Amino acid sequence: MCYFIIIRGPLGIGKTTIATRLAKILKAEYVPFDLLLEKYKLDQVPPSEPCIPAANFIKVDNIILPKIKKLLKKKIVIFDGCFYHKKHIQHLIKNLKFPHHVFTLKAPVSVCVSRDLQRNKTLGKDSAKAVHWLCSKFDYGIVIKNNKTINETVKEIISYLN
Repeated sequence: MCYFIIIRGPLGIGKTTIATRLAKILKAEYVPFDLLLEKYKLDQVPPSEPCIPAANFIKVDNIILPKIKKLLKKKIVIFDGCFYHKKHIQHLIKNLKFPHHVFTLKAPVSVCVSRDLQRNKTLGKDSAKAVHWLCSKFDYGIVIKNNKTINETVKEIISYLN
């Protein structure tokens, strides 16, 4: 039986790099959740809200869940995203009745802001700080301090899977 992995944390922490490397090693399907929000035009923050509402994340879940369930019958699935709503993580776990692992990546806000500013498509200092604050409100699953190389972080994650 296959399983799914959630890689969560603030922007600029290295989620995508880690998740794609992990997907290649494990021959897994990679699912970039933040890009799905954008694809389905659910990535907007309403004026009355401090962030994208949990309901938007769950709408995307409901769109992709049938495909993910089919994939999980054949292969590992790796989700990457900020996952700053606990309700969203719980919704995925409840609706995907497969074994799973959740990893929370952590680094100081200054590291995340600096990494975001080095990207081609930066979200900016204020967004990086806001998302860092939202992601840091709770830990879920196994916490990994991202003060090591990408390869070391991937190796640590793999050690929890065996």
